[in-house]
Amino acid sequence: MHTSTSQSKRALVIGLTAAVVAAASIIDAGAAEAAACRGYVGLTFDDGPSPTNTPRLLNALKQNGLRATLFNEGRYAAAYPAQVKAEVDADMWIGNHSYTHPHLVQLSKAQVDSEITRTQQAIAAAGGGTPKLFRPPFGGTNSTVKSVEAKYGLREIIWDISSGDSSGVSVDRIVQANANLTDGQIILMHDGPANTIAAIPRIARGLAGRGLCAGMISPQTGRAVAPS
Repeated sequence: MHTSTSQSKRALVIGLTAAVVAAASIIDAGAAEAAACRGYVGLTFDDGPSPTNTPRLLNALKQNGLRATLFNEGRYAAAYPAQVKAEVDADMWIGNHSYTHPHLVQLSKAQVDSEITRTQQAIAAAGGGTPKLFRPPFGGTNSTVKSVEAKYGLREIIWDISSGDSSGVSVDRIVQANANLTDGQIILMHDGPANTIAAIPRIARGLAGRGLCAGMISPQTGRAVAPS
């Protein structure tokens, strides 16, 4: 009986020691990652989700240790809710990119309101939460758009650098555009182009080589920051 009790105590001590070591390893890994990040940039991808393009994009991002903000169109979120869920499961952030991708500056306030609120609802219904970030299509904004954004507590996010990927530019051009990012800046890319997905491994290596990490976009400042 005494031997059994001693063995149980030793097993408990060994188990607790292993748990402490494992926890310390996790903390050390987190600290090392934070130390390696001398700054954060916002990788953004517009115009999804899609049942063909989004899985490829998410796989490329995950395989290369990158997180991104995906500005979804409401019509596609409503049509492909499984892809919105996949974005969440891949640990990405989801933003609002209007429902039908119109030039909002040409619309009435009521129309702008409809574009934004229907997208908020579609993303939430698909399991993507309620977005806090909004990117107007084409970067077009005015006082009417801003007033509707404010009504829904949305931070307007444009971009510092455009990759040009929607115009069919080369992988090299997309990689170079990302190479110009500095701490806090945001780059515009898109869900669909094959060259964008092909560029992701090189984008990841380039950022790592400069001590930059893919961060979240702060709803308070609109700049890229460390993930919370």
